Amino acid sequence: MMGYSTKRTLSHSSVMTVLDSPGKSSIQYSEPTLKRAERAIRCSPFQLQLFTTMRLSSVGLNGIAGQSGVNSAYTSTALTEGTAENALLWLIQVGVLRREVDGQGITDSFRLTPLGRKLIDQWESQNQGIPQPSLCDRSINTLNRWLRFPV
Repeated sequence: MMGYSTKRTLSHSSVMTVLDSPGKSSIQYSEPTLKRAERAIRCSPFQLQLFTTMRLSSVGLNGIAGQSGVNSAYTSTALTEGTAENALLWLIQVGVLRREVDGQGITDSFRLTPLGRKLIDQWESQNQGIPQPSLCDRSINTLNRWLRFPV
């Protein structure tokens, strides 16, 4: 990983991974949390372009769903608003995204969290894009979504 170092530390009897990036604070994430977040992104219907855009600014649901999502290279196929929102809400639950808030409350726009930013930065630095999920990844992700396992 260019510009990143990984350290392993023991914390409360579980292994934590610290991803350090230059000029940014390091946050500790457990291995299960990192794996679940990586798997959720890989299994999502979204392309790397959406996440790189979300790193810089919020993106509204209407810009992701339908043909506009395809035109912006956020998705490879047009998603219904409900499908896009469900996928985005799962990424919120695993800690990759957050919903934007304005003076009147929660909006329909989304941004990357520090965890999401670290994963996207990592894949970008390796020039590999988002890796394709395996059948096992898809099965585990579906099971996690259905049962809502906490990590």
